[in-house]
Amino acid sequence: MTNEFWRGKRVLVTGHTGFKGSWLTLWLRELGADVSGLSLAPQTEPSLHLLLGGNMDGPGIIDIRDRDAVTHHVLKTKPQIVFHLAAQALVRAGYRSPTETYDVNVIGTANLLDALRVSEDVRSIVVVTTDKVYHNAETGLAFMESDPLGGHDPYSASKAAAEIVAASYRASFFAARRIGLATARAGNVIGGGDWAEDRLIPDAVRAWQSGETLQVRRPRAVRPWQHVLEPLGGYMGLAERLWQAPEGIESYNFGPDHGDAASVGAVLKVAERHFGGGAMMLGDGTDGPHEAGYLVLDSAKARADLGYRPRWGLAETVKRTMEWYRAQCDGTAARDLCLADIRDFAGLAAEKEPLRAAG
Repeated sequence: MTNEFWRGKRVLVTGHTGFKGSWLTLWLRELGADVSGLSLAPQTEPSLHLLLGGNMDGPGIIDIRDRDAVTHHVLKTKPQIVFHLAAQALVRAGYRSPTETYDVNVIGTANLLDALRVSEDVRSIVVVTTDKVYHNAETGLAFMESDPLGGHDPYSASKAAAEIVAASYRASFFAARRIGLATARAGNVIGGGDWAEDRLIPDAVRAWQSGETLQVRRPRAVRPWQHVLEPLGGYMGLAERLWQAPEGIESYNFGPDHGDAASVGAVLKVAERHFGGGAMMLGDGTDGPHEAGYLVLDSAKARADLGYRPRWGLAETVKRTMEWYRAQCDGTAARDLCLADIRDFAGLAAEKEPLRAAG
């Protein structure tokens, strides 16, 4: 990924008011991209989007299920590069509202791709799905891009279906026009500014800040944890590659080194230490609906094709995340905290202001 590439590019980020979308939008704008968004209004309180200077209204506050509004927005903003992150992104919410999950994740993806199908400007499309798109037989092996898709729960199945929708649009409409379209499957992301429900670190921060005991459903579940900037850098590198040479590019995993896959309980022990204390009650793994017990990604393909290299190990990732929340709680501006992490991740000196000057 090169900084110079992004200057002046018209980029659309769907889900720009969410956790990952807020980080990605900030990073792209600091690199000089002309970024527009398409998303619902922020769904959490606090909201990283609002803390970074976004608003609750604006032209990009659109439900991706509204096909006409999505098409109008795409034709108006004329994006050259698209990152599709908008989603119902929670496993347990998928159990509560399965049809809504399918509407957002499958039909919403089709609505966006259909709008881009008639666009004369788009050249590069990255559809972000999840590490949970694979059929998981709990073999203990890391998933590769060639493994079969599946999905036990509605969220996972909806994302696997979105993969099929993307593949169909690529083969039917985009390939002949040399428009790059690929899907990106990332592991469990953590980082400052996530306040969503039913996510490990946000749940821990809420409990420990209020002096409550964190209830942990599945402490032995293993996930491919990574800092939010890791997959975002991968998505950006993939988008650049699609722009330059779109042929034959379909799907990529973006996960940490295998040694950084860890259990929920192990991550919480590190988080508690860097937060400065906090009580936990560990469950036996039987509470609530089914969730995968072991989930690890093989990112060898992204390493070979895109030069993807995880930069922060698990210990550094958790340390930075907990320090972000502590500093933000103590009054440091979220924007300053995010920019500091982006600079460190990108290897840029803090005095180089703004980031676009370092291209």
